Amino acid sequence: MKKQITLSLILLVVILSRITAQDKLYPNTFSLKDVELLDGPFKYACNLNVQNLLKYDTDRLLAPFLKEAGLTPKGEVFPNWVRLSGHVGGHYLSALAIHYAATGNPDCKKRMEYMLSELKRCQKANGNGYIGGVPDSKHLWEEVKKGNIKIVWKSWVPWYNLHKTFAGLRDAWLYGNSQEAKDMFLKLCDWGIDIISPLNEKQMEEMLSNEFGGMAEVYADAYQIMKNAQYLKAAKRFSHKWLLNSMAAGKDNLDNKHANTQVPKAVGYQRIAELTNDTTYTTAATFFWNRVVNHRSLSLGGNSRREHFPEKDDCISYAEEREGPETCNTYNMLKLTEGLFRMHPSASYSDFYERAVFNHILSSQHSEHGGYVYFTPARPCHYRVYSAPNSAMWCCVGTGMENHGKYGEFIYSHTTDSLFINLFIASKLNWKDKKVTLTQKTLFPDEENSQITINVKKPTRFTLLIRHPRWVSSSDMKVTHNGKNYAIGSSPSSYIKIDKIWKNGDVVNINTPMKVSIEEMPNVPNYISILRGPILLGAKTEKGNMKRFIANDSRMGHVAYGPLVPSFEAPFIIGNRDEIQDKLNNMQPIAGKPLSYTIPGLVQQEKYKDLIFEPFFRIHDSRYVIYWQSMSQKEFEYYQASKKEEEMQKLQIDRRTIDFVIAGEQQPEADHLMKNEKSRTGNLEKEAWREAKNGFFQYKLHTAGNEALSLMVRYWGRETGNRTFDILIDGKKLVTENIAKKWNKNAFVNVEYPIPTEMLKNKQYITVTFQSKNNNTAGKVAAVRLLK
Repeated sequence: MKKQITLSLILLVVILSRITAQDKLYPNTFSLKDVELLDGPFKYACNLNVQNLLKYDTDRLLAPFLKEAGLTPKGEVFPNWVRLSGHVGGHYLSALAIHYAATGNPDCKKRMEYMLSELKRCQKANGNGYIGGVPDSKHLWEEVKKGNIKIVWKSWVPWYNLHKTFAGLRDAWLYGNSQEAKDMFLKLCDWGIDIISPLNEKQMEEMLSNEFGGMAEVYADAYQIMKNAQYLKAAKRFSHKWLLNSMAAGKDNLDNKHANTQVPKAVGYQRIAELTNDTTYTTAATFFWNRVVNHRSLSLGGNSRREHFPEKDDCISYAEEREGPETCNTYNMLKLTEGLFRMHPSASYSDFYERAVFNHILSSQHSEHGGYVYFTPARPCHYRVYSAPNSAMWCCVGTGMENHGKYGEFIYSHTTDSLFINLFIASKLNWKDKKVTLTQKTLFPDEENSQITINVKKPTRFTLLIRHPRWVSSSDMKVTHNGKNYAIGSSPSSYIKIDKIWKNGDVVNINTPMKVSIEEMPNVPNYISILRGPILLGAKTEKGNMKRFIANDSRMGHVAYGPLVPSFEAPFIIGNRDEIQDKLNNMQPIAGKPLSYTIPGLVQQEKYKDLIFEPFFRIHDSRYVIYWQSMSQKEFEYYQASKKEEEMQKLQIDRRTIDFVIAGEQQPEADHLMKNEKSRTGNLEKEAWREAKNGFFQYKLHTAGNEALSLMVRYWGRETGNRTFDILIDGKKLVTENIAKKWNKNAFVNVEYPIPTEMLKNKQYITVTFQSKNNNTAGKVAAVRLLK
């Protein structure tokens, strides 16, 4: 009997060892260990990312955690984005676990286990379950628990920061199968519940106006792990009702909102919906996805400019700003897409996922040194900068660390007896439950075919569901097996079903002819992008006059601050849509360079007539175009005559600018260490603004050592009432201003104030403060610039 029990226990351990944590949390998702990437751009990107990850100094990433736990750090805290210390460390733990699962690399596992051992020391030293690198953690969280919600605005998004630690511990269990990480994660969850338990719903809602990352998601995960109702309650408490209720009611209230603050909220809604079938959360998550994907995303799959969703009438700013779609946003949109697909498998989710992963995520990693991209400008003839290990500690470095290990996560998915082929990526699947091995051989997108080979030990029945992409017409799609075309009658953006008993060596051939198409910028029809199939085509332009491609460790190093090229000097396309499409249909392939073309007669300017159109994900270290200004000759002549002078004035200011902050926008203000009292924000005429009544607001601006500068402030031009205030430089008065009835026009105006040299001497930074007089209001201020 004793022997039987022992044998049973051994058998149970063997069975459990084959069930990875990833299978437990997402039952229809294959573990990364079961999907092997084969030769192609995604395997290359994943392997390159492992090399990049192993260049990071683990002890420096751990330093904030040890410091906050009262332990001696083994390395120096990274200076870049220091007020968010700890957030990249959490991402790094996730990335190590993900890449260990994807590649089996032992160094990733060794580093993951080392991080866990150090974080466990921190948790033990803290004594209450807490692990975090949030600066001044002890005081901050004590104040939050007391109900002092305003303190979260004096830190830099502390819940967002701490969420990365929650997620890192979860992922060390989810992908790395560490039971120790699971225990640490749950203790941290219990700590978090203790912090928010005293808060009433009004206090929670006020606190959730501050960016808090995926806190609802991780608590939903904790609930699924333990089936403990207190975790589900916490997940719902971290559901920002301002957005939840609007989305559930079918109301899009995203205009001018910080995009990556909102997307993780929707991810949380989806996870709660998945676990509870709550229709409010289901509707909110689905409506959010639809609005962002179908109304607010560019052709590469990314969204936002200057980190915010523009309003409909301001989408032209996508083509004007140097800060285009943020990589973090797409990282989270893919997570939301996967979750919604798990609930309701639909090809529309896979279509978006394919577009975003090929055109944005893959392109956000440098193909040689592996650096990560923050902003991808859509402005014609601008460029991107990349991170370097142990230097830039941006949020998109954190998500970038994870992105390139997750390529195997959505190629396939399954139900009990059905297997979905979602993406055409060279790979090998081990479907353990069915004892089926499937190999997908493809060079997509460089070729239009994929071949599926199925290996089974004995004949096995299951349904194969192959995506019919949105970009392939019904007549062109082919899925053949044993001489039969199963795609006959299929529609774009659906799944083609083959239900049969499969034999060893069965082969399915998939043909997905790609056509070239035009896609307009959302709400801006005179800017178009060009795609072949789902692949965004771009073109390199000039390489000169750029500051750098690899960012330094400066505060704003993630922005490509090189000069902007005037829009009327960028490549433009003359003609109507039919004329343009005819030229695209005659594109000429370049021998020896897959998916690369010249398009005779498309671009008018002589210096651009030989542009090469190629997949955007292959374009690095160059200015480029992905959106092309398109209009008739008459329209273009009018545009030049009416807009040229206005744009040159803007560019002249831009070229003089040393540093600037857009007042009232979350990220620019956080980047410039904004402080305020009795201040409020809003939007007017497509611009954000900030003002303070009987209070102040201030920003820290970089002088770059210049001692001959002026301060340019952008004000609303029709103010009334009491609008007298002081402008201070490092606490010393620069000027007293009164803008009441000063211009009397419904427009923003720029005012330039020379700064005395003594206020700038021997300084790299200055603090600019707008301080209202008694019973007066400072502002409205839309932007603050330091000009040469």
